[in-house]
Amino acid sequence: MRFEGFTQNDFATFNIEGLDNRMEAIQKRIQPKFQEIGTELVDHLAARLGNEMFLHIARHARRTVNPPKDTWLAIADNKRGYKQHPHFQVGLFDDHVFIWFALIYELPHKTEIAKAFLSNIDEIRKQIPTDYVVSLDHTKKDAVQMKELDLKAALERFRDVKKAEFLVGQHLNADDKRLTEGMEFIKIAKETIDNVLPLYSRAMKAR
Repeated sequence: MRFEGFTQNDFATFNIEGLDNRMEAIQKRIQPKFQEIGTELVDHLAARLGNEMFLHIARHARRTVNPPKDTWLAIADNKRGYKQHPHFQVGLFDDHVFIWFALIYELPHKTEIAKAFLSNIDEIRKQIPTDYVVSLDHTKKDAVQMKELDLKAALERFRDVKKAEFLVGQHLNADDKRLTEGMEFIKIAKETIDNVLPLYSRAMKAR
């Protein structure tokens, strides 16, 4: 199957009341699209990196009461999971799509990766486009543009605070017309991944 794009109905999923009803909509509306997007991006990353990459689609299995506010796919070099590894994410909240290189709090080598980033902070600033955004908590919508971010402070917090995270990439608003064009979105996702790939490579070496 070929990805045909996101619709307003996909974003409306997060207005559905109740865990079971929302999860059913996520599984029917969004997860098949994640499979299509993920297949494209896994192949792209494997070709870029020269090693096998694996697709993981969030199942939200631990939820028993509160319905998820967002959902995502993740791609990592580990077949069993992604949370403890540097990885890439594509997902959506009710008002935007995100494309991330993600280092989240479960990562066991946060300190080493943060030190490697801090040691090369000037190079990282040059590598990442200034209009890209950074999140310090993947559960929240908040993100700061690179050009407005105190990168040193963000990386120091990532190093020192157990629950701190570091995600960098792009947000596309729900009304962005490019989201409705499947292959245009795939192109944007691939370009975003390519632009943050130096951070992934640096993180993999440091862990």
